[in-house]
Amino acid sequence: MSRSFPMPQAFVSPDRIRSLFTEAMSQMYRTEVPQYGTLIELVADVNAGCLENDPDLRERLVQAGELERIDVERHGAIRLGTADELFTIRRLFVVMGMLPVGYYDLSVAGVPVHSTSFRPIDEAALNVNPFRVFTSLLRLELIEDEGLRGEAEAILAKRRIYTPRAVALIERHEQNGGLTEAEATEFVAEALETFRWHGEATVRAETYKRLHDAHRLIADVVSFKGPHINHLTPRTLDIDAVQARMPERGITPKAVIEGPPRRHCDILLRQTSFKALEETIAFSDDDGAVQGTHTARFGEIEQRGVALTAKGRALYDQLLASVRGEVQVGAGGAKAGAYDDELAARFKALPDSWDELRNEGLAFFRYAATPAGIAAAAGSTLPSDPESLIAKGYLAFTPIVYEDFLPVSAAGIFQSNLGTDQQQNYATRSNRDAFEAALGATVQDELALYAERQAASLDSALAALGLAGLPLKTVA
Repeated sequence: MSRSFPMPQAFVSPDRIRSLFTEAMSQMYRTEVPQYGTLIELVADVNAGCLENDPDLRERLVQAGELERIDVERHGAIRLGTADELFTIRRLFVVMGMLPVGYYDLSVAGVPVHSTSFRPIDEAALNVNPFRVFTSLLRLELIEDEGLRGEAEAILAKRRIYTPRAVALIERHEQNGGLTEAEATEFVAEALETFRWHGEATVRAETYKRLHDAHRLIADVVSFKGPHINHLTPRTLDIDAVQARMPERGITPKAVIEGPPRRHCDILLRQTSFKALEETIAFSDDDGAVQGTHTARFGEIEQRGVALTAKGRALYDQLLASVRGEVQVGAGGAKAGAYDDELAARFKALPDSWDELRNEGLAFFRYAATPAGIAAAAGSTLPSDPESLIAKGYLAFTPIVYEDFLPVSAAGIFQSNLGTDQQQNYATRSNRDAFEAALGATVQDELALYAERQAASLDSALAALGLAGLPLKTVA
């Protein structure tokens, strides 16, 4: 006699889990930080105006498959205290289809952390929801006071930032290869608890002050139950317009926009923010609860441009360093204006047209066969090199959006929103090996990922033109 067995429930995709989590995180943060909701509304208004007034931009976004993702696009940031916390957060993000990409050493800019970005890497997944979380690990070895360092280590060793059920669902995902819809919904709710704000410190007021005096970020990481999300960032199509209009909505922006200057062809990443909230917290001292304040959570906006090649990035880094080395960035408007003017002047050395950026091998592009090219391929022999195909209109290219971060910009945002422009120097520098050992994985090379996407798009485009497998000249 045959026996029937119940069919296993289908697993939901990591893309869906990531989208559920992004929406839940956004709703939570909007409740916790009301100005974030105001910021979202401002960005939506600016983006709608950009798309209405710039048909070429709209068409470029459509061709690149990016238009639908603009409204849902966010990045967040968290700061962890221990290797175990970092190891588990990697496993948590895998459930959402997010992998560690890039290594960022912020100690060179006076911030005692090193970081990676968890994000999707597949183009299709990015177009569904490119949620990213800039994840930093506190470098306890950079705390000079040995006694304070040991105290911080002991405090962090006692806390557990993940709920038992969240860990169980991570393990379920690892064992079964996925989560069902019900499990995914539960996972999102449990994972969200790690990122929630807690107004009660886990340390005495005196301990908090000593940690704060060592570095404000150290106090932020060590003094609380968990690594509260410290900002969520929407993507705008015109960050200068957002910066100018923030005061109209009762929001005071930071003095300067981090990253490259305003250009016709956007490159890499530009970021601005409003100052972090001063929030009331409670300390549990021997003589009862003590009220204090803490500054950590803020609002941020970003504008993303084309990903630069190693050659392009070297030029960018050189130009940015030349400006920051000569013009002080402070809170005064005059200083901010001087910085912006000098930045724009120096960056004239980096080409500002898509053709030049591509021809000089400075940026990454996605290639596609055009309708004219496909029609021509059906009736004649096409030229066998990409440049001739582009010249004839048979092969088109669009910029590949930069999905990652910039360490100098991240440090600038961190410091501005910790309430200081202090440039503290640390003797110890990059320690990627220690970071990856804590992570339990090697971080992905972002430049290699962009190069792979460019090469794959060219192969696909040539195949559509009937040119697959032909010996071709290398495209820039």
